[in-house]
Amino acid sequence: MGSQAKDDFEYALKSNESWANYKSHQNPGLFEKLANGQSPKILWIGCSDSRVPETTILGLHPGDVFVHRNVANIISPTDINSQAVIEYAVVHLKVSHIVICGHSACGGCGAALSEARVGGVIDAWIAPLKALRKANAEELDAITDDKKRAIKLAEINVKSGVDALLSTYFIEEAVRERGLKVHGCVYDVACGRMTDLKCGNAGKKGVAGVKGEEEEKKVVKGNHGMLVFGGDGASISIR
Repeated sequence: MGSQAKDDFEYALKSNESWANYKSHQNPGLFEKLANGQSPKILWIGCSDSRVPETTILGLHPGDVFVHRNVANIISPTDINSQAVIEYAVVHLKVSHIVICGHSACGGCGAALSEARVGGVIDAWIAPLKALRKANAEELDAITDDKKRAIKLAEINVKSGVDALLSTYFIEEAVRERGLKVHGCVYDVACGRMTDLKCGNAGKKGVAGVKGEEEEKKVVKGNHGMLVFGGDGASISIR
């Protein structure tokens, strides 16, 4: 077991060297630029699940996305870790978009739907998911397929997180003063695609800080891809 773990780590180190060489060849100034600072346009709040690596699935580069990930992408006002990341991204980095992304086959959602205890601190961490399950019991219990029920809970959790963000004073201020957009999405691990749940403030008429349709479209460019946010959701174009 120890030898296999070492082999996995050694492989990762060699893979990192190959990746760094490739990126340097592809974009010679990338790492030098990153060493001088960051100016990401997106704050990504996602799950810690290894199958949902934000920069990879968005087709973007290091420096393009500021990130916070935790089990089941839970937004908790008492979690100083996530709140520090969100405040820094919004107030100091002045990101243009916040994306909360849940995903299919989420272990946290599966645990919240189960009556069994996971054990340790995880049970305490997913308590907000358990509360969402109880609050939406009628809708969730009507879904007979376990996988679809977990996806629905993931969607409900994302929408709850979006509502929590939009009720945060410095985010309200950023929405009002510079048009910050908050998006809720779900990623399907079976096909690699994101779905915009359209539960944030982007594209909504009459919301402070939100402009008309022509001004609404925002393009976040990476060094080999771009993520386009508009009234119809998000799309990714790889160059």
